[in-house]
Amino acid sequence: MTSFYTEEELAALGLKAYGRDVRISRKASLYGAERISVGDHVRIDDFCLLSGSVTLGSYVHLAAGALLFGGDAGVTVGDYSTLSSRCAVYALTDDYSGAHMTNPTVPEAYTGVTQAPVSIGRHVIVGTGSTVLPGVTLGEGCAVGAMTLLRESTQPWGVYYGVPAVRRAERSRELLRLCEKLEKERSES
Repeated sequence: MTSFYTEEELAALGLKAYGRDVRISRKASLYGAERISVGDHVRIDDFCLLSGSVTLGSYVHLAAGALLFGGDAGVTVGDYSTLSSRCAVYALTDDYSGAHMTNPTVPEAYTGVTQAPVSIGRHVIVGTGSTVLPGVTLGEGCAVGAMTLLRESTQPWGVYYGVPAVRRAERSRELLRLCEKLEKERSES
């Protein structure tokens, strides 16, 4: 027996949508599965947690322990993107100022949760232990180093790392040629 759900088990999860060749670990947690959409050729490893509105494109990999908190605003991960182990992506957050109470055990009237959509572009890779905060857009082709804090949006094809994230270099676009070759091979088969 594999550690990934079978096709029949996937159908029973109640996902909003899912494509072909989807591998979701039986040890992943999906909260609000009816709000989660998964493209083709996606792999979600052990101990990942997806909650709220989450949309994954095709050829997406969520490594062990990746956390995506979509809330109502939503998290979108573009095609060919990777979130390394222990990444955390938040489309919602408590108000830490002290003007409101915090945590989900407190009635909503007393909290100050804010939400803003998070968009992770195509061909993005986010290094292990990184955190993406509400309202951030990671531009196409960005590479984010390990342990990076992303509190502002990034420009396409940059290499970013640090706390907070700083653009450090330009990322090669050679992978676009490889992507084109892959897509051509897939369409011919």
